[in-house]
Amino acid sequence: MKLPIFQVDAFTDKVFGGNPAAVCPLEQWLPDELMQRIALENSVAETAFFIRLDDGFEIRWFTPEIEMDLCGHATLATAHVIARHLNFSLPSIQFQSKSGELTVAVEEELLTLNFPSRKPEPSEAPQVILDALQHEPVEILKSRDYMLVFKDEDVIRHLEPNQSILNQINLDPGGVVVTAKGEEVDFVSRFFTPQASIFEDPVTGSAHCSLIPYWSGKLGKDSMVALQLSPRVGKLFCKNIGERVLISGEAVTYMEGHIVI
Repeated sequence: MKLPIFQVDAFTDKVFGGNPAAVCPLEQWLPDELMQRIALENSVAETAFFIRLDDGFEIRWFTPEIEMDLCGHATLATAHVIARHLNFSLPSIQFQSKSGELTVAVEEELLTLNFPSRKPEPSEAPQVILDALQHEPVEILKSRDYMLVFKDEDVIRHLEPNQSILNQINLDPGGVVVTAKGEEVDFVSRFFTPQASIFEDPVTGSAHCSLIPYWSGKLGKDSMVALQLSPRVGKLFCKNIGERVLISGEAVTYMEGHIVI
């Protein structure tokens, strides 16, 4: 079997930046086990698979270990492939997913994800997370992910979590978001996934489903610019619209070809 594959760097305007995702267009769904093995072989944070429907597309996302319920950067990458490579000319792309209907608006440079808002609630973090981060947060919240707020951007930028300690906890399908008010942008963040083959996710669109409503309330504004301060760095243009959030970014193609299985 020969399948097309693309690798796209999402939330960046240049290759080797943002978050790489593999994208596999399918005529029909493959067995789950096979899609999981393809994702493991690809060795990027997420592989997106999609099929065409009468009124849009259906999308699924796999890490090298598990199937995810929502993934922002791989959805952005998939929309980039559909719009830029498969010549889908409508101004928006509709996806059906495990998290409901997702819409991506297509502009000349930006792609805009319309995702569900996941407002985080005050919480207590397991001690293992606090031990691994070695810094005292000013606030702890949780939605899908644990979200720890720190005093400033410098803490986020220089944070070095102890991976061996953090790997003692399993948060599938979630992770640990660390965030602070930004110096030159509205807010910054990083994202860590215990027990995953890729410990720090370069840019995490789904985490911004919680970051956006939180920072919108804290900053008193609906439109914001964010940076995810991984070594690859990602830039996200964010908007809070109530029950939904808009997450915009650019994407560039790194590779296109075929896999043979």
